Amino acid sequence: MTLFSTTAIVCALRHHGEHGVIARLLTPDAGLVAGYVRGGRSTRMRPILIPGNLVQADFRTRSEGQLGSLSVELVRSRGPLLGEPLPAAALEWMCALTAATLPDEHGYPPLFSALSAVLDAIEAAPAARGWAVALVQYERLLLAELGFGLDFSACAVAGGSNDLAYVSPSTGRAVSRVGAIGYESRLLPLPPFLLDGGEAGWADIVDGLALTGHFLRRDLLGDRRTDVLAARERLVERLKRAIA
Repeated sequence: MTLFSTTAIVCALRHHGEHGVIARLLTPDAGLVAGYVRGGRSTRMRPILIPGNLVQADFRTRSEGQLGSLSVELVRSRGPLLGEPLPAAALEWMCALTAATLPDEHGYPPLFSALSAVLDAIEAAPAARGWAVALVQYERLLLAELGFGLDFSACAVAGGSNDLAYVSPSTGRAVSRVGAIGYESRLLPLPPFLLDGGEAGWADIVDGLALTGHFLRRDLLGDRRTDVLAARERLVERLKRAIA
């Protein structure tokens, strides 16, 4: 029997048996790990196993490749955010994206840190301007960690790193305003915050979501993940309503 204990973020749940659930948790060092929680659908456990919650998790496995058992204790609840439509949609999307795309038991420490930071930002500032930039940056980081990084280092057409303003939807490489002349409608806008960091206006946030969303659909989600993409569409629609 092997045993390890770690803090973790609850990302996804699936009913298993009459009373239990299989929980998928993102851990700092082991990546996404699944375990069976006995009584996971009970009234005591449901508030603990809310996606987005930070828990102390104890995993036990009997042999390699066998689904282990899991016990959890609540460290930090983000349940109160579920009463706010926009933060709730953001939590749903971030956790669903993570669970749907990461392979099990491959460590991604930068993603754990980044997801923790985004969830903390949503909790600290429910207004989307306080966390939407971090959410887009997380999507970009996830693409990069899984081998689909976007290249904003230089213009794919003319070279150089000045006045980058677009991204090729086919290559993921940046294009300058000069290099894009005549092809602007075929390219994706590159918002400045993805180059320089910092805050962003609503128009740039929407452009950022469109940019990362294109590559998430094409490279990681596709038609097989329509339920996950539906969570993102709910988030984007609520953001647009908040802007209007």
